Amino acid sequence: MRLAAAGLALVCLCAAAGCARPATLVRHPPPPEFGPRVARASQGAAAAPGRAAAGRTGDGWDVGGPQRAWQFIVIHHSATSTGSAARFDQWHRSKGWDELGYHFVIGNGTGSADGEVEVGSRWLSQKHGAHCKVAGHPEYNDVGIGICLVGDFNRSPPTEAQMASLARLVRWLMQRYHVPRGHIYGHGQLKSTDCPGRCFRYEDLFGRL
Repeated sequence: MRLAAAGLALVCLCAAAGCARPATLVRHPPPPEFGPRVARASQGAAAAPGRAAAGRTGDGWDVGGPQRAWQFIVIHHSATSTGSAARFDQWHRSKGWDELGYHFVIGNGTGSADGEVEVGSRWLSQKHGAHCKVAGHPEYNDVGIGICLVGDFNRSPPTEAQMASLARLVRWLMQRYHVPRGHIYGHGQLKSTDCPGRCFRYEDLFGRL
């Protein structure tokens, strides 16, 4: 009983914006458990962190000019019932971080509109992420796009508006940066954390792409 209680106490303790809890890191992450694996990105897309030529614009997310050579998309939940990009930015700065760790935040109708895609300052400057630190795998921050959905998805799933916006954003990022389906992860598939929550349905997202 004491072991079971101790195990239960470790579950669901995600940080308000980082979605992480003390855990053993996964040195060699397994393939995603959702969707078909595809061939890795071409050599050009898989280059070291750097810049790639800008292409077409779309949905107001293309900042124009040279772009970082993004290779991965990592999905998070905030593990909070309310929030917004501005609130998470303040919280991250209070921890000593330079700014919001995610590139995008998708609201749930509390701090921003339901399904609203908020663009973070890291995206505007095409700066590396600060959302998925995995030992031995700096690439998930260096060239990994962090998307955080507001909500605690251990308690309830994302709203329909959030899922629709997430799918639209992910589709655009895949096309714009040639990110294959096999490079789209939930945070918990790269390190030991519940994020993006037990109620997040990967098959729902991939069915929309």
